[in-house]
Amino acid sequence: MKRIIAAAVSLLVLIPSLRAQEDKVPTTPEEKEKKLVEYIEKEVERLSASLEMEYWQEFYADSTMSHNLHAMQDELENLQKAAVQNPDMYIAVHDKWDEKTYEAFHGFLTPVQWDKYLKQGALRAKLARDKRAGIEPEKPAKGKAKKAPKQKKSKKK
Repeated sequence: MKRIIAAAVSLLVLIPSLRAQEDKVPTTPEEKEKKLVEYIEKEVERLSASLEMEYWQEFYADSTMSHNLHAMQDELENLQKAAVQNPDMYIAVHDKWDEKTYEAFHGFLTPVQWDKYLKQGALRAKLARDKRAGIEPEKPAKGKAKKAPKQKKSKKK
């Protein structure tokens, strides 16, 4: 009898938690779009605050992330619809769009902002993408361009 009561109580506790999990997973395209837009807004706010972005940089960050994340989502959905089982293909799609975002941010961030962005995890993510792609890991250029090596002056006779 105690086992039956214990099982009934555990079911009563388990059912609401399962329903809560169902509520968190977006099921309709509208819910997915809303979640994606919310994520982009939060990420742009975070980057803007931590990198001290100007208004026009916030606009570029928002535009870049909106385009790239929507494109990535479309590609991932196409893979899912095609019933692709290989996880490497999904990772390759993520890496492709993450790299495009990385390159776009490098284009509009100042050298100081770029250094901060790299320190916030972009550098680690870049190195991981390069390693997965089989590219020799090389630290990306920091905000300032490297100086060209000094050339030796040749003596004319």
